[in-house]
Amino acid sequence: MTEPLKRVCVIGWPIGHSRSPVIHTHWLEVHGLEGLYSRMAVPEHEIDAFLQGLERHGYCGANVTIPHKEAAYKNAARRTGTAQTLGVANTLWFEDGELWADNTDGYGFLANLDAGAPGWDQNPETALVLGAGGASRAIVHGLIGRGYKSVCVANRSLDKAEALREQFGENVLPISWDARHSVLPSASLLVNTTSLGMKDQPDLEFDLSEASDGLVVTDIVYAPLRTRLLDEAAAKGLRTVDGLGMLLHQAVPGFERWFGVRPEVTDTLRQLVLKDMGLGT
Repeated sequence: MTEPLKRVCVIGWPIGHSRSPVIHTHWLEVHGLEGLYSRMAVPEHEIDAFLQGLERHGYCGANVTIPHKEAAYKNAARRTGTAQTLGVANTLWFEDGELWADNTDGYGFLANLDAGAPGWDQNPETALVLGAGGASRAIVHGLIGRGYKSVCVANRSLDKAEALREQFGENVLPISWDARHSVLPSASLLVNTTSLGMKDQPDLEFDLSEASDGLVVTDIVYAPLRTRLLDEAAAKGLRTVDGLGMLLHQAVPGFERWFGVRPEVTDTLRQLVLKDMGLGT
């Protein structure tokens, strides 16, 4: 008897914008695996029932995006340590009949920097993170895990930055948005996690004149691929890493869970996703 076709989906509301099917379908083809990866648009009032019936719907796992990451965490029977720390999940799979949840956003962020700016964490003293939303939480957690002694979080609402300190401890230093430039001379990493610079949003205005020569600048925005922040950093001769790689690398652990093969993030995959975004060369 042949094995049943493994089916995986990405769940969100809306979901038409997701690039995940491009990524995982490419990996299935590269490794010659039988499988199907699709989009599932699930409204918020139906998400709990859908997740509780995920296996009955014929899925061996799923990715989960906005606005369902908290529901994915809540409906899982078992959770990784990272998911437990963050309280949200973006990757689901079945193991011994139980639904497991993980959060791979921080992994994707770190792997993207490892690939795009090798050695970026050799001096893990001070990082400056702009924004204190959900993405920031995973990134701050990842930076502390890499040994950063001070992760300064600048946010317009200081209480949200202070909440990260309460969650992750004294390594997190909340600062006001107006004070964001004061940290720059001592920072080895600058991360934009805000929506500023994203398509149809205002640009992020940031004065890089006091940046050290070794500063690495990264932006989790990937539409557009090159934001004003990255262009200005590159013009100063600083190393920059765009946000597309985070999207690609965060997909790796899930594919390995579902299909038993650890895929690679390659330039071919990157070009496929860029083409899907209408940015291909």
